[in-house]
Amino acid sequence: MSKAANARIWQLVHQERSALVEDLRGLGSEQWNAPSLCRGWSVHDVLAHLVDVAKTTRLGFARRMIAARFDFDRDNQAGVDRERRTGPAQTLAAFEAVLGRTSTPPADLATRLIEEIAHGEDIRRPLGIRRNYPIEAATPALPYLVKTSKNFGGGKERCAGLRLVATDADFSHGEGPEVRGGAVTLLLALSGRKVDDAELDGPGSVEFLGRLDG
Repeated sequence: MSKAANARIWQLVHQERSALVEDLRGLGSEQWNAPSLCRGWSVHDVLAHLVDVAKTTRLGFARRMIAARFDFDRDNQAGVDRERRTGPAQTLAAFEAVLGRTSTPPADLATRLIEEIAHGEDIRRPLGIRRNYPIEAATPALPYLVKTSKNFGGGKERCAGLRLVATDADFSHGEGPEVRGGAVTLLLALSGRKVDDAELDGPGSVEFLGRLDG
């Protein structure tokens, strides 16, 4: 990927972080404590995870995985515990402090967009907050997701034997019964999130929906 493409991805990541901060200002305690779409995590917990994500470096990731005995779930929970402040306002301030960071673990840069969009929806959807994501922010992630195992955050197994078609972007993948949906919807579904039946269409949509983890 070119330097210009990398720079544009980081610009989009920073844009999504800023948009989430604006959406979270003024939430009440009940909303902060509401269950997110990440099983076992509240809205506050997911924000703490995003602070941790923004601060993760390549070397730091390697050290953390050794400490977690290469258990991704254990490492993620440790990150939440480390970055979750006493109150949501303090955690939101911590997130604002890392908005412009460009640190990343040793992974495809598209994963930074997946983190911001998927976790943004993990927070927004339970709270009834809507965001019209720029399509440009979702499309770089789709080729990565369809070729990457779900054990590493992708959706290769979820879309096997199906043809995915983005209705609002230049993206299609696979052979088989067609599944049509917006780029953001496909990103969420490929990363395992449950989406509404009405967000997908096509003869393969029922099969695809049945493969999502929630």
